[in-house]
Amino acid sequence: MVLYLATISLSAFLLFQVQPIMGRFVLPWFGGTPAVWSVCLLFFQAMLLAGYAYAHWLRRPRLHTVLLAVSLAFLPVIPTRPAITDNPSARILLLLAITVGAPYFLLSATAPLLQKWTSPERSPWRLYALSNFGSFLALLSYPFLIEPYVRLRTQAWVWSGFYVAFAILCGAVAWASRPADSSSANESGQEAGPTFVTILFWVGLSAAGSTVLLATTNILTQDVAVSPFLWIAPLALYLLSFVLTFESDRWYLRRPFAIAIGVLAPASYAVLNAGVGIPLSIQLGVYLAALFVACMIAHGELRLSRPEPSHLTAFYLTIAAGGVLGGVFVALVSPRIFKEFNEYPIGLAATCLLGLVGWMRAGAWSMWTKHNIMVRIPLMALLLGGLGGVIAVNLNGAQPIAAKWRNFYGILHVSDHPDPQNGDMRELTHGRIKHGSQFMAPALRDRPTSYYGPHSGVAMALNALPEGPRRIAVIGLGTGTMAAWGRPGDLIRFYEINPLVPEIATTWFTFLPDSKAKAEVVLGDARIQMEGDKSVFDLIAVDAFSSDAIPMHLLTAEAADIYRKHLRDGGLLLFHISNRSLNLEPVTRGLAQHLNWNAVQILAGDEPATGEDGSRWVIITGNLDLLQKIAQGAPHIGWTDPNRKPILWTDDFASLWHVLKW
Repeated sequence: MVLYLATISLSAFLLFQVQPIMGRFVLPWFGGTPAVWSVCLLFFQAMLLAGYAYAHWLRRPRLHTVLLAVSLAFLPVIPTRPAITDNPSARILLLLAITVGAPYFLLSATAPLLQKWTSPERSPWRLYALSNFGSFLALLSYPFLIEPYVRLRTQAWVWSGFYVAFAILCGAVAWASRPADSSSANESGQEAGPTFVTILFWVGLSAAGSTVLLATTNILTQDVAVSPFLWIAPLALYLLSFVLTFESDRWYLRRPFAIAIGVLAPASYAVLNAGVGIPLSIQLGVYLAALFVACMIAHGELRLSRPEPSHLTAFYLTIAAGGVLGGVFVALVSPRIFKEFNEYPIGLAATCLLGLVGWMRAGAWSMWTKHNIMVRIPLMALLLGGLGGVIAVNLNGAQPIAAKWRNFYGILHVSDHPDPQNGDMRELTHGRIKHGSQFMAPALRDRPTSYYGPHSGVAMALNALPEGPRRIAVIGLGTGTMAAWGRPGDLIRFYEINPLVPEIATTWFTFLPDSKAKAEVVLGDARIQMEGDKSVFDLIAVDAFSSDAIPMHLLTAEAADIYRKHLRDGGLLLFHISNRSLNLEPVTRGLAQHLNWNAVQILAGDEPATGEDGSRWVIITGNLDLLQKIAQGAPHIGWTDPNRKPILWTDDFASLWHVLKW
């Protein structure tokens, strides 16, 4: 039994340790967008389903030994950067399949296989809880013990070494195991299997939990940053609910969890719609608490409706199938059918209503009719959570919008707003954050607004450049407002990863078509595009946030080295760091220190008369005279915490812990 437990624990640990490792590799290659992690999770769920199906049908344990040996040919699990196509989801799935598909497939089959091979008198459900606990430890250890101290490629090599140890352990267990004899198989076959309705119930519960998990992760990463910390917190809570519910019946108590979701579901719907005005700590608390309670209900009902151990692998297979359905719904279907994050209230509502079904299957209706208030209150709470989700879907995005889009890279809105001083203003919003605006009056259309107005740091930098044609690179297109600063003879090159944005910028706004400069748009991740280019610029402005989230790979030392290669001597490197959730000042100061250049932050306030929004621009350059000239003309300069130690992010080491605004 010790060998069984060691093998299950190691497989579960490796199963979830590799997920953030692969995510870290893949994320920068696809623009650091939140959808990257959703597609990664979908892949891992699909491979889990394949592994469970294999465990359900496998009859020859020694065949497993052969496959374990073959899987070693896929080590080490270090992916190669792919060519970017118009279908990033398919490219990510293919890349992961080639890199880690075979090892992950066999790891995912381990827990159900070993539970099937273990002694029948032992309860398999605690082994399932143990497996999930090993996965839970893997997730918790990554952001605290692995990511801050071990280089990414080293992580992949170490993981591969432990996989070899797992293959040896699992191979020994499989070789020593015997197939079930026909008599026991016949006896098992005589036990009544789950009904079709019960199977649908299992699938629905699993799909609801998976949907809430992925939708919560999407919301958190869209509004803060795409980082392992914000991937792992929801996934760890999801796994913890499995551990608690399947370890013992004492952890899932229907009544308190039903009442809790009746409170948390409406609260989370309210936060989803209010969003921008809610402090980060409250958002994280509400979303994560709602996720945990919803998963406890979904997985607790799964535990209560579990079959006899003889149908164990079929049960796991059904759970995995539901998880894949939830992943497909969030990662592939929702971006194509919804213009808002409607999958989140749908997932929560489905969990509440399925929890209600679980109560009814247990005879709650008869207790309701007996006027039992201890039953009526939790049932009404579940019903409130379910109906609230339906209302939230109808209210989500109900504000007046001229046009809206959603794709792999996020949600985009164009809306028109009256301006009492200057007439109508058109605004582009990515997620919940403005990404540019323009006056509609013909006489004012060429006026730079939002974060690029005359009082902004980028305006000060542009005006300080020497006379003559200027070469400017802008990472992040938005509405193309920077093109309004163009002069005849200038070249302004925009790098934009989202193919929808150039279409919106030229169709709904006129900064690009009306620019006096030669304006170019390069599609693709700026860092990747710059690596293969030899262009030299006078100024590079990095403003590539999606909603309030940041692509961390554009703020690392390696990225700064790329920017330096593309700047002429004495050129200017600018970062727009306005952000509700993150204080990026120490990071930009760390980049300045890495480049051995000087830096200054220019602060601008709201200027309604000129359509300007408050902004924070950090300017980094080796040209001290030019930097002093810019600073002298700026209205407000300085660091909010000048005594704080600079932070240098690298491709291997980057963490949000020290820059979060709690």
